[in-house]
Amino acid sequence: MTYRVKAEVMDAAAIDRALTRIAHEVLEANKGAANLALVGIVTRGAVVAERLAERIYDIEGTEVPVGTLDISFYRDDLATRMNPEVHRTDIPFDVEGKGVVLVDDVLYTGRTIRAAMDALMDYGRPCSVQLAVLVDRGHRELPIRADYVGKNVPTSRRERVKSMLAETDGEEGVVILAEDGEGEA
Repeated sequence: MTYRVKAEVMDAAAIDRALTRIAHEVLEANKGAANLALVGIVTRGAVVAERLAERIYDIEGTEVPVGTLDISFYRDDLATRMNPEVHRTDIPFDVEGKGVVLVDDVLYTGRTIRAAMDALMDYGRPCSVQLAVLVDRGHRELPIRADYVGKNVPTSRRERVKSMLAETDGEEGVVILAEDGEGEA
């Protein structure tokens, strides 16, 4: 199956503005950065988490610890994946009693977030878990919602949303991809 770019929904400036807004919202909801930690889901969620930590530092002057979480072995489709791509989890702080903000780039069915919460609990019991995403595209299969959203992007199930970040992709933006031939007469 091949896909073509149907629409660009965020450019570099829009991503930057969304992350700054999310950082402010996180600080407001948590009454500052004390006892707060960010955990980014590998790969692009980890990049977004690092950027959020930088924004929080710029706003509050407080360094928030950042960790990365690989959910490969917590996925509910593990049995159907022949060779899951495994990355390193690195949570260099104790999550016990912390307010943890899970961070990902795109929220879709909620299954990735469910797996991330399961994985996170193996590292301790945070006092709270919140969710920040760059894009929420809808179509939830589980009762999961984001606390902080950069942009809501309505899509069909046949479309894909692709985020591109300079650190992983060499370019910035979020696009909707449609199957080749979809919507053409």
